[in-house]
Amino acid sequence: MNKRHLTGILAIGAAASLALAGCATGNDVENGGGSNGGGEGDLGTITLGYLPSWTDGLSTAYLLQDQLEKVGYTVKMQELTEAGPLYAGLAQGDVDIYPSAWPELTHKSYMDQYKDQIEDLGAYYEGAKLTIAVPDYVDIDSIDELKANASRFGGKIYGIEPGAGLTKQTQESMLPEYGLEDSYQLVTSSTAAMLTELDSAEAAQRDIVVTSWRPFWANDKYNLKDLEDPKGAMGEAEALHFLATDGFKEENPEAAKLIAGIKLDDEEYASLEDTVVNTYGEGKYADAVDEWLTKNPDAYDTIVTD
Repeated sequence: MNKRHLTGILAIGAAASLALAGCATGNDVENGGGSNGGGEGDLGTITLGYLPSWTDGLSTAYLLQDQLEKVGYTVKMQELTEAGPLYAGLAQGDVDIYPSAWPELTHKSYMDQYKDQIEDLGAYYEGAKLTIAVPDYVDIDSIDELKANASRFGGKIYGIEPGAGLTKQTQESMLPEYGLEDSYQLVTSSTAAMLTELDSAEAAQRDIVVTSWRPFWANDKYNLKDLEDPKGAMGEAEALHFLATDGFKEENPEAAKLIAGIKLDDEEYASLEDTVVNTYGEGKYADAVDEWLTKNPDAYDTIVTD
């Protein structure tokens, strides 16, 4: 495959800065270390909305920030805590891009609601999946074994945010499909809280069952084993997409073209997420992306280098 590196973009006219309003659950993030140093880019301003607890979106948000700033945009980062407000912000134009959406299955209800106000910029990763998982030392292999083993797990499945698509799928599909409503409580709070429980259980080699997804760095860190799902209650595999507010492609054709060219395989995605989340961590995301780009200079067709 011939790789086409974008090293510059012609100005496309006076781009209107998009106002950020109405996303009451989110916070503007000043991410020191951006390529433009915080100045107004020649091509205007793009706001990225993401859920930091879902680290696929965290990783790709900072990748997009790096790439868009290098070609002349100012990028604003908008953190939100739930998918619903993020889709609403995208539909209303308060957020320009959702950099790692699950629109095919996990977030289908939001897409059904807002599809006429949202543009799909393309899928960057194939094979994403919602799962029910246990550490590999737990000697069960299928969801249909959970009912008979409820006492081993204290009758609890540890989940993430209440408004997550993963939570809805587990609550409304998996639990009733396998007859677990009476024997298990789905404990929802946050991804961080779920990981704290998982970390504690693994340290003690205690039985625990959690909601999870792929790709997700915690699967490798905690040696999680996806339980077989013979009834297909957690849904089929889907792709991860870049979504934009309606009209984005027309107003920002070069940005849309750059973003549509981003395609990551398993190894490339895993290394990006691991570098952002684990190697560098909070406050150093821009440095993490720099390192990843240095190590993966040909990761996708439209990659932008210094």
